[in-house]
Amino acid sequence: MKNILVTGANGQLGQALKKIAADYSGFSFVYTDFNELDITSEEAVSNFFSQQEIHACINCAAYTAVDKAENDEELAFKLNFEAVLNLANICQQHKAQLVHISTDYVFDGKQNVPYTETDDASPTSIYGSSKLRGEAAAIDANTDTIVIRTSWLYSEFGVNFAKRMRELMQEKEHLNVVFDQAGTPTYAVDLAKAILNALTKVWDAPGNYGGVYHFSNEGVTSWYDFAVAIRELTGASCTVAPITSDKYPTPAKRPAYSVLNKQKIKDTFGLQILHWRESLKECLKNL
Repeated sequence: MKNILVTGANGQLGQALKKIAADYSGFSFVYTDFNELDITSEEAVSNFFSQQEIHACINCAAYTAVDKAENDEELAFKLNFEAVLNLANICQQHKAQLVHISTDYVFDGKQNVPYTETDDASPTSIYGSSKLRGEAAAIDANTDTIVIRTSWLYSEFGVNFAKRMRELMQEKEHLNVVFDQAGTPTYAVDLAKAILNALTKVWDAPGNYGGVYHFSNEGVTSWYDFAVAIRELTGASCTVAPITSDKYPTPAKRPAYSVLNKQKIKDTFGLQILHWRESLKECLKNL
């Protein structure tokens, strides 16, 4: 039985892991959030690992308030960099596998073909900068660290675009949604499955798996087309109109294009990835 620590367990990905945990009978999960484990404290993390036999840590904890981070740089870096470094160091000391979740916001969005793991990262926001520094620190401290960058995460849990659009479409007759930002929605349950399948391979076929990987669902869309798909799948009568990003200004600049190339994670871990529309259907059924 492998004991897996899940930090940030009350967030979208943490709750998705809870949802599928029973399908992985060889794993035992220890779920923590800030109240149970302060990952910004190296002493707290060290004590926690010393008291429990942890074989892997999936770090779902993060500062994710993208716009708020522009005025809250210190806390963003504390959670997205310093805490990650703590986990990487302690995992190395205890020979535990660290899986750390990062973001497409490490890219500036100026590319027009899907980003690979070796493409230059050049974040345009404090959030993206803090996440990039965290993933680099984790790998520098512990070369076995697996970093998974993902994009446009949504689920039936927490606050996210899909849930919010569904709610607004029941309340409003008309919505404006930006159409000049392209990326790929990621269903948190699909990401959770990918992580646990990757960990299964790490332990079943030991090798050198450390490094950066990309995971999202397949396909590419805009926020506008994502919203239109939600309207179609829910049967909402609300009209949805496309607008440019300058008509919906935000404190943090978003990448105009952040589609991720997923060939590396598919080849390394033998993953099959669903198209975003298929996964969206499944998520909406569960709401």
